[in-house]
Amino acid sequence: MTDQTTVTTDHERLARLVAGARSVVALTGAGISVPSGIPDFRTPVTGMWANVDPMEIAHVDVWRNDPQRFWAFYGQRFAQLGHVEPNDAHRALVQLEQRGHLEAVLTQNIDLLHEKAGSSEVVELHGSIAGCHCPGCGALVPLPRVLELIAEAPDGVPRCPVSGDVLKPDVVLFGDQLPFDAVAGAERFALRADLMLCIGSSLAVFPVSELPARVLATGGAVAVLTASETPYDDVAAVRLGGDVVDELTGLVAALDRLEG
Repeated sequence: MTDQTTVTTDHERLARLVAGARSVVALTGAGISVPSGIPDFRTPVTGMWANVDPMEIAHVDVWRNDPQRFWAFYGQRFAQLGHVEPNDAHRALVQLEQRGHLEAVLTQNIDLLHEKAGSSEVVELHGSIAGCHCPGCGALVPLPRVLELIAEAPDGVPRCPVSGDVLKPDVVLFGDQLPFDAVAGAERFALRADLMLCIGSSLAVFPVSELPARVLATGGAVAVLTASETPYDDVAAVRLGGDVVDELTGLVAALDRLEG
């Protein structure tokens, strides 16, 4: 962090909580990736779903019944996300991990930016853009090859090189169930956490919205670092509503001061 990083009393209070916790986990949503140029979902005008109905392009039934329409959207989205880079908020979480202050990142994001930044323990609750799978033969196709198949297909629909079936992205679509292993892993981290940092998420989507409650139920604390209102604002040990990069770099700088 630079000398220009602003450290507030709230950053200092959060730093003391982080330093004193045996297990800290981060729960991240779309807001942490906005500084990287990825729009969030429902902000008026700029949000991804502000001007389009996701049920018409990103529902599992659209993938089944109208793959050309589905992949016209997801092909563009995969290509865009594949070139995006992490920002200082992602890197701040890596610093917390490297200093022994962060056990895992539980993320609703599919953009792979936590992994690109260097986080080693990431639970992807909504899957990721890493690739696709064939629902017929089970073949896994990595993102670069998926993009090639999209470019090669006359209708823009990537199909399995083995079976010819339409590929399904390894992300949770509307109408899909969340991956059981990811949800179970996130709950295990939450149940043993002394502190959960809820970053860039409205905490309004079930079952992710229940994870902070798991922490609170076992005597842990929740800190909320997001611009939007959340159901946990009134019970948060620390509530930070500024720019997510400023808030996380401020936390790291406060830890620098605290730990010398």
